[in-house]
Amino acid sequence: MRLAIDAMGNDRGPLPILQGVGNFLQKDRETAVTLVGNRQSLEEIMPQVGLQESDRLNIVHATQVMEMHEKVQNLREKRDSSIVRLVTEVKEGRADGMVALGNTAAAVGATCMGLRNLEGVRRPGIALPLPTKPGGVCVLMDMGANTVAKAEHLMSYGIMASIYSEQVLHVKNPRVGLLNVGEERGKGNDILRDAFALLEKSPVNFVGNVEGGDVFSGSCDVVVCDGFIGNVVLKVSEELGLTVATWMKEGFRSNWLSKIGALLSKGAFNFIRKRMSYDEYGGAPLLGVNGICVIGHGRSNATAVQNALRVARESVEGNINGKISSRLTAMKEEAAQILAAAGTENI
Repeated sequence: MRLAIDAMGNDRGPLPILQGVGNFLQKDRETAVTLVGNRQSLEEIMPQVGLQESDRLNIVHATQVMEMHEKVQNLREKRDSSIVRLVTEVKEGRADGMVALGNTAAAVGATCMGLRNLEGVRRPGIALPLPTKPGGVCVLMDMGANTVAKAEHLMSYGIMASIYSEQVLHVKNPRVGLLNVGEERGKGNDILRDAFALLEKSPVNFVGNVEGGDVFSGSCDVVVCDGFIGNVVLKVSEELGLTVATWMKEGFRSNWLSKIGALLSKGAFNFIRKRMSYDEYGGAPLLGVNGICVIGHGRSNATAVQNALRVARESVEGNINGKISSRLTAMKEEAAQILAAAGTENI
């Protein structure tokens, strides 16, 4: 198996990407990696982390980079950007899957244009694993691929995220909830009410409407929402975690007794930090495209990069796309009836 990674998209530069790739290659002796980016820049840094080109590590040169502030339209002017070259590696079969870091909109746009969607999928979505109590994982779908979604898109999100949860996260019969402003059936706008009806009839373990707190409560394994709401949930959760950590540091430094308490609780705090850390999850798969693509955080460190590559490998090994296609094909006739009742034609 060979995976490709955008080595230029990280806010922190190529160094943590190369460190993560090196850690991944040391742990996984069977997977090869292609670095996509400026050859000169990468060759200057690789010796610092003990890397060199080999059968398991090669470079595909790209002269351009999609910066964080750039829009999807700029892809037309940057056909030699690292993200476009990355997608080409998968499209032309030189890589089995890829990891894209940095500009999420550009990564989604380039992937959708280059690889197209799986048959039966109208809108791909980003499936983000989040920690829950007690010790579980909830997949938030969509995390930011589409800021506006129709009811049928939300239904397909539920189906795809349920398959991912089942096959990669090993959750048996995942419980799927629709993020809403209340648990009652009639809550929300017309889109959410229509999505409720579609999910209720779809081949997933639909548990109804859920509220924001249920994302972390452990009451469901998949939470479906549009990308605007999903991205807000993610960013608020990240900042809240950092803010709580700051408050705790301030409290423990307030007097000598608190400092002793902090030392005694160090192990517990390390456990909490690891559970809350995005680095441990690494990346979120873009489900619904005709190829394996894992979206990584623009501030990914070496651990996050290593785990993003692991997620990509597991997605390839689990044949996620094949299973999504099979599930959608199997339910095609039933889905057509469900969607026809809602006045739509395709998922």
